[in-house]
Amino acid sequence: MKDARDIIIAPIISENSMEQMEEANTYSFKVAKKANKIEIRNAIEKIFNVKVINVNTMNVRGKKRRLGFHEGKKPDWKKAMVKLAAEDEIEIYEGL
Repeated sequence: MKDARDIIIAPIISENSMEQMEEANTYSFKVAKKANKIEIRNAIEKIFNVKVINVNTMNVRGKKRRLGFHEGKKPDWKKAMVKLAAEDEIEIYEGL
């Protein structure tokens, strides 16, 4: 993994993630499956110019889906929950 934009795929915007953002200054991101915590920390600090205190990751299993008789499965993905320093915030979440 070379580029920070290859590691951080997308922010996760849900009711639960917005609550954690306000209460604990923790932001959620969908990240590359092969990325480790150090790579995620460096990518967040480089892209958003903030200080990362802690990174928690989890592998999320894809859900099963049906379309009539056919059954499939969504792909597995990795989620990172990043805790920032008290004075830092990420602007992409503003206005939500």
